[in-house]
Amino acid sequence: MSERIVPSGDVELWSDDFGDPADPALLLVMGGNLSALGWPDEFARRLADGGLHVIRYDHRDTGRSTTRDFAAHPYGFGELAADAVAVLDGWGVGRAHVVGLSMGATITQVIALDHHDRLSSLTMMLGGGLDIDFDANIERVMRGEPTLDGLPGPQQPFLDALALMNQPAEGRAAEVAKRVSKWRILSGTGVPFDDAEYARWEERAIDHAGGALAEPYAHYSLTLPPPARAAELRDVTVPTLVIQAEHDPIAPAPHGKHLAGLIPTARLAELPGMGHALPSSVHGPLAEVILAHTRSAA
Repeated sequence: MSERIVPSGDVELWSDDFGDPADPALLLVMGGNLSALGWPDEFARRLADGGLHVIRYDHRDTGRSTTRDFAAHPYGFGELAADAVAVLDGWGVGRAHVVGLSMGATITQVIALDHHDRLSSLTMMLGGGLDIDFDANIERVMRGEPTLDGLPGPQQPFLDALALMNQPAEGRAAEVAKRVSKWRILSGTGVPFDDAEYARWEERAIDHAGGALAEPYAHYSLTLPPPARAAELRDVTVPTLVIQAEHDPIAPAPHGKHLAGLIPTARLAELPGMGHALPSSVHGPLAEVILAHTRSAA
């Protein structure tokens, strides 16, 4: 395991790796306002033990990557997709299997459109298609209105987690406890959730970010890609896997089926019990389905 700082335009991105660099590369793209450590070490090692060179990185404005005032230095999903490609460049990787989670699923769709030559395969989970306006859906759900796209909007557990995140926490212990509670809500009751495990991961995430207690928030300012770009996904030819978590409160079923339907090469896998979190109880089945996909793509 080693660390690298890689340039992407005028920012620097922190990254690290697991496994043998001689193995096929797999890039992990985390969700919004989360650093590389949103991918637990234990999960990354499972993938590496399956024969992949696993690389993860801090998004700009998270972890140890460049952090700046968003209003003074705005960016969009095009820049975030270019960041992912810059990480591949920094590790000397021409093509990689790419896995995106939540906001990372949106980023990976943009990668598939704008940097398709860098993909060996694509895996997306806990997210929706480029034609879904999640920001508008959240507002409509909070007003008690149905979504305009006909798909289910974010569920009550997500709204509960959102309200919790807006509550102040005094001191490190309270902040860690709040974060653990957030993840317990998002994970749901379909799989075991270990508070101590998540507390340990959040303690590491805080240390990784230099001890900053406040969670990053820059990505809340991002504007989603134009919905019209979803039509371009029909030209994606890379082997694609969409994972639908059974109890995902942010992109509930049938969001995964809808996303898979936008890409001719996509197939859908459903993970029973999983919510919008990565507790160790889902690491085994999740790694298994990703490894099976990367092997079939190879």
